[in-house]
Amino acid sequence: MARERVVIGLSGGVDSSVSAWLLKQQGYEVIGLFMKNWEDDDDSEYCSTRQDWLDAASVADVIGIDIEAVNFAAEYKDRVFAEFLREYSAGRTPNPDVLCNAEIKFKAFLDHAMRMGAERIATGHYARVRHVESGPQAGQVQLLKALDGTKDQSYFLHRLNQAQLARTLFPLGETPKSEVRRLAREIGLPNAAKKDSTGICFIGERPFQEFLNRYLPTKPGPILTDDGREVGKHDGLAFYTLGQRKGLGIGGVKGRQAEDGTALAWYTARKDLANNVLYVVQGHDHPWLLSGELQAQDASWVAGAPPEAGHYGAKTRYRQPDAGCSLLDGAGDGRFALRFDEPQWAVTPGQSAVLYDGDVCLGGGIIA
Repeated sequence: MARERVVIGLSGGVDSSVSAWLLKQQGYEVIGLFMKNWEDDDDSEYCSTRQDWLDAASVADVIGIDIEAVNFAAEYKDRVFAEFLREYSAGRTPNPDVLCNAEIKFKAFLDHAMRMGAERIATGHYARVRHVESGPQAGQVQLLKALDGTKDQSYFLHRLNQAQLARTLFPLGETPKSEVRRLAREIGLPNAAKKDSTGICFIGERPFQEFLNRYLPTKPGPILTDDGREVGKHDGLAFYTLGQRKGLGIGGVKGRQAEDGTALAWYTARKDLANNVLYVVQGHDHPWLLSGELQAQDASWVAGAPPEAGHYGAKTRYRQPDAGCSLLDGAGDGRFALRFDEPQWAVTPGQSAVLYDGDVCLGGGIIA
């Protein structure tokens, strides 16, 4: 009997490498695919594509699977990076990882894998897929959180649809990260100790503003406090995000003090695009930094239709616990509203609001 062919995205990192090994152990015919998504400054100290490819190829060699490289840089620039710049220009803070998953890893990559004769694709994401056998949701495919809550990446995958999830395997969904590292050492993978990549794929570890400066014009303007006092100048609203504390350049400005006499930290709290004003406030719990509800747009629901109004959990950023909330309206026009049980800190336009029913990721939208 022919073995089922699975094409796995091999990034050169330890998670996708161990995933590939696990799939081979489970009897699949595994082929690795290395995706090149960025080539504007490949030779710089910040862009690690060449080293990642060497790592991925040597992992494939150790595991004993074929690997090929595919260049999605044009698709990435059109579908992910252009949108990223549009959002920043509009004063919002987008999440390119969410877009990259929806447009590249589970669209361009999935299509390419199917042309290679794959029945399914796999990635090293920490998440789970469940095929519902019975009950009112029989026949549906659900996206679930990973068992290792500290590594769960369902937030970044919430825009996947039924057709994409039905063909996707997440081999690490039930495996703690510590066990993944242990397996990598045991198998003798050359990248067993490689540190996890952080930050946005095309920016790497470089200074963020320096990168954005190459693509967006600086448009300086005043920095005002909540009572209208000017305390500095900003370089352009695109370069700041709500809740930002570092890099404001106003550290020495006198203002409110904590009970022990130390100065309260300054935070970015609002952007006035019409007048090009950046507003800052002092203290982590300033009312301008707290939101009792939010509006979201461009909604995408895993089941293909919005969930019913009711009580759920939501994340407004990765790596935060689910916040209890009421879904007021999951109307079919791609918009919805959430009202939180407790005010949420620095809810940021452009980021994703992702809805959960326990472990089940229902989908979400872009915070308006």
